[in-house]
Amino acid sequence: MASLQPVRGTHDLLPDDNRRHRHVVERARAVAEQYGYHEIATPIFEFSDVFRRTLGETSDIVTKEMYTFVDRGGDELTLRPEYTAGIARAFISGGLRQLLPLKFFASGPMFRYERPQKGRLRQFHQIDVEVLGVAEPGADVEVIAMAAHILEVFGVLGRCKLELNSLGDPESRVAYRDVLVRHFEQHRDGLSEDSRIRLERNPLRILDSKDEGDRRIVAGAPLLSDHLTPAAAAFFAAVQSGLGSLGIEFEINNRLVRGLDYYTHTAFEFTTTALGAQGAVIAGGRYDGLIEAMGGPPTPGIGWAGGIERLALLCTAFPAQRRPIALVPVGAAAEVEAARIGQRLRRAGLVVDIAFTGNLSRRLKRANKVNAAYAVIVGDDELSRRAATVRDLDTGAQRTVGFDQIEAAIAVSGVSRGGP
Repeated sequence: MASLQPVRGTHDLLPDDNRRHRHVVERARAVAEQYGYHEIATPIFEFSDVFRRTLGETSDIVTKEMYTFVDRGGDELTLRPEYTAGIARAFISGGLRQLLPLKFFASGPMFRYERPQKGRLRQFHQIDVEVLGVAEPGADVEVIAMAAHILEVFGVLGRCKLELNSLGDPESRVAYRDVLVRHFEQHRDGLSEDSRIRLERNPLRILDSKDEGDRRIVAGAPLLSDHLTPAAAAFFAAVQSGLGSLGIEFEINNRLVRGLDYYTHTAFEFTTTALGAQGAVIAGGRYDGLIEAMGGPPTPGIGWAGGIERLALLCTAFPAQRRPIALVPVGAAAEVEAARIGQRLRRAGLVVDIAFTGNLSRRLKRANKVNAAYAVIVGDDELSRRAATVRDLDTGAQRTVGFDQIEAAIAVSGVSRGGP
């Protein structure tokens, strides 16, 4: 029988990895709370139309990457490839319009069938931020500032570059689409098959193509920035001014686009080369037409998503795991008493590890293996005296402490406390 392995593109979050993963989520959540964002959780799978409507029938995610299946009831469902669509659906189906404006934070697993690489998996995890119901450029400034703040908290902002662009308003995009189509029509024969299909349905998506032949043609394409209406240009100027006033550095990237029509105005990415080839760590943009396109009321929105695996790879400093107190009972009667002592220590906020089997030597080896700060030894002699032997595992010093004084004695020693 072949040995069982995780599915390609997935991985187990073993304790050390999971601690780093949790650190990223908890620190990001704490920053989001400082900005007044509330946490939301949506289902891991949705009806497939939720993503087809939002990501576009011709997008790579829909045509090549979504994990879609028919359930036993005959419904076609898709494991979520991103957060925004599910949150927009929740806004519509939950009747949340009367609560606008809304500021959401979310975190969880996503699923895309793509070639696994460093920091990019088929089951991956994201932190996500969305603001609904605010049309002003101040919201764009705030969500970008919060992303920068989170990267700063992780100590990685200096290794990231903020790239910024404007997708304009609908009038800008109509004018731009016309000149873009003319450009690509002149080079139709040199386009990839996918891009020739996109030329008919959604020419802006060609700007995202990774095909080398397409990229050469895109390099000579007209720029959207040259076709902004005065209102769209003023909006983009306000975003840049707001970021500048906060001391947030950025570069204009005229090739940074989002292909679907409901995306408007600001598009941005925090990119890094610290993980190899340049890639986005946090990316987002404004999507004022999304909720209306999904059948909801006209509702402006802006948001971003960040890859937890990539952020964890970038981070170099994580909080040390709290060192436990090792309870070392010797004998059946001692095990009963040790269990009672363990419960008291835990309620006092200490981390406690009990070795369930083995003689004194093996249990002390277990204490060293889990990096315990102290060993609390309880045997027949200790039971008769109602006092445990408390050994400092760093220095080897030990003393006798009454059962009812153990938590106080250890707390005085400075061992980290906390917990519920």
